[in-house]
Amino acid sequence: MIIFRYLTREILLTMAAVAGVLLLVIMGSRFIRYFTSAAEGDIPATILGSLMLYHLPGFLELILPLAFFLGILLAYGQLYLNSEITVLVACGTSPARLFQVSLVPATLLAVVVGLCSLWLTPAGALHNAVMLEEQRSQIDFTALAPGRFQDFGGGRTAYTESFSDDGSRMQEVFISERQRRRDGTPETAVTRAGSGYQTVDSDTGSRFLVLADGERYSVDPGRFEAERLEFDTYAVRLSLVGEQRELESAEYATTAELFGDDSGRARAQLQWRLSLPLMVFILTLMAMPLSRVNPRQGRFAKLLPAIFLHICYLSLLLAAQDAIGRGTLSASIGMWPIHLVFLALGLGLLMHNQRRGMR
Repeated sequence: MIIFRYLTREILLTMAAVAGVLLLVIMGSRFIRYFTSAAEGDIPATILGSLMLYHLPGFLELILPLAFFLGILLAYGQLYLNSEITVLVACGTSPARLFQVSLVPATLLAVVVGLCSLWLTPAGALHNAVMLEEQRSQIDFTALAPGRFQDFGGGRTAYTESFSDDGSRMQEVFISERQRRRDGTPETAVTRAGSGYQTVDSDTGSRFLVLADGERYSVDPGRFEAERLEFDTYAVRLSLVGEQRELESAEYATTAELFGDDSGRARAQLQWRLSLPLMVFILTLMAMPLSRVNPRQGRFAKLLPAIFLHICYLSLLLAAQDAIGRGTLSASIGMWPIHLVFLALGLGLLMHNQRRGMR
């Protein structure tokens, strides 16, 4: 148990450090993209935290297998440099026992990655997609940038000259909407108001944009007539409470739904989700022989080849996922040959190191 706790602690500490750095880099890059969109007024700044939180499982399912792979390489590499592995083997701890010790944290990590890939990631992706779609299809004060025309989808464009000091009211508001009359003919409705503010109906929960002191024009393309309406107060409904949009992409489907779907996209997505936890065990098998270094090489000697192997592994899985989705690769074959190739590679590396005197 002492050896088990010691080796596990070394692996997990190294993995945590690597995962922290990778997560910081990836989340920082995604946050910059969202922050740029918020600065341009495409999305409100208030939802940035929620977007990043729901993206976290998708980041972890990719980062954790790589971090654990590198954690074994660096942790065991340091133990080889300090001759600690040599002492453990000399005292009766076989390489097979070291591999069994590594499988315990690998199993726990595979469970975490499986939870992310099979449940949390699709749920988070669906939440973010719905949230962004709602922001594209409705006007929200927090998404408006003063002095800039902004397209909110559905043929709706809005403009405001400035905000009040507390940010609750807009000054000099312009809204252009594409809509249809009752007889189905298209028309463009243009609304201009001196000020406006947002409110929520306490009875229905619907959001309204209340405009004051303005005019509304209805113009039909190709006609020389227009309707003009002057108003002291005019309310525009922005959204309905509980409004739900269906997203049919396999990326957003639950794992249970994918099992009942025979389409190529669903099969590809299902195999991808199952491949991520399986990848943890295969990477653990490959990491054991790759971690063996001598003091002259240094602990980072095999880091570059190991990263190259991981990139090849992940790239082949992504390529197979795309091929299955497009129908150029049979779903019955799928990604499983790729796992078998890298499993055989790991076993081959392990046998090669044993022939070199690892035992």
